[in-house]
Amino acid sequence: MRRSLFGRTWPNVIAVVLFVFFIFPVYWMVATSFKQDRDIISKTPVFLPLDGTLDHFTTAVDAPNFWTYVLNSVTVTVGAVLLSLAIATLASFAIARMKFRGRKTFVLIIMVAQMAPWEVMTIAVYMISRDNDMLNSLLPLTLFYMMMVLPFTIWTLRGFIAAVPKELEESAMVDGCTRTQAFVKVIFPLLAPGLMSTSLFGFITAWNEFPLVLILNKEEGKTLPLWLSSFKTAFGNDWGATMAASTMFAIPVLILFIFLQRKAVGGLTDGAVKG
Repeated sequence: MRRSLFGRTWPNVIAVVLFVFFIFPVYWMVATSFKQDRDIISKTPVFLPLDGTLDHFTTAVDAPNFWTYVLNSVTVTVGAVLLSLAIATLASFAIARMKFRGRKTFVLIIMVAQMAPWEVMTIAVYMISRDNDMLNSLLPLTLFYMMMVLPFTIWTLRGFIAAVPKELEESAMVDGCTRTQAFVKVIFPLLAPGLMSTSLFGFITAWNEFPLVLILNKEEGKTLPLWLSSFKTAFGNDWGATMAASTMFAIPVLILFIFLQRKAVGGLTDGAVKG
């Protein structure tokens, strides 16, 4: 009995310890963004900002070009996600349903591309953007972010399409649908979990990307990660404003994850084991 109780207890204890270990830095960031300046620099840690303030958020929002950087981040992130979904949906359908020469090689290339460290491509991307006079433009960022998430998106959606019985598609075609109509009306609605999971992955990847935008874009072409890295320089040692900016930067990902959590986790699992 005692051994059984111990067997049920220690996994929960480990889970609580890991939860505290990972969540405490996030809590400290959020709490610091609400603290008074005297509490931030106090030698005695202040864990709960009882006399909190919103001044640090005001400082961050009123920073030069803040809303321009927000718009830049939203534009490249949403653009990359939509482009990757459009291309990956068609490519995954071709891999799962069609027989063509070089199909296995194409799948192998996708797997290799998914494992490749994209940071090694930054110099090549910079040279291409420079030679085509596209520095400080959002288009190279959008296309590169799309390429970053495309292999994962194709691989995941391929599993969902392969799991849909061919008989459903064939029945729709017998009833008068073209292959395109059968895909849109039969297969595409069943891809919702996969689309959500890959969208979440693509959003987080593009939203947090730093090395490429550091090399390609300056001034008003920057995105929020690059702006956030220079925030301390712009405001000296204003840690409250820095933490407030970091908190606002994390909010969109947190909101998206809360809304898509169940579908996204199920989509990742199903896409990995089906097909």
